[in-house]
Amino acid sequence: MKVITANRLLNGDVVWLGDNRSWVERITLAKVFEGKDEVADGLSQGAEGEKNQEVVGVYDMAVTVEEGVIVPVRLREKIRAAGPTTHPDFGKRAQAVSA
Repeated sequence: MKVITANRLLNGDVVWLGDNRSWVERITLAKVFEGKDEVADGLSQGAEGEKNQEVVGVYDMAVTVEEGVIVPVRLREKIRAAGPTTHPDFGKRAQAVSA
């Protein structure tokens, strides 16, 4: 299982590809892709976002789904999903809302 991630070009925020080719700010709202063909399609949608200058640095990342919640596999991606490590009162952690 994978999700597509990037950084929003306007402000650098970490975003994930959601439904309807939208970029969402919470990993819990990301669209999960399974299999090579689906991931390739997701990356193609991400490339379109780069072409339209919405995002930069599009790539796929491995995730699992635990109790219905999308969870990144790698530590780097867990940090990106949670927000800054130096100030947990800022960023995505401070805005945490289960979806």
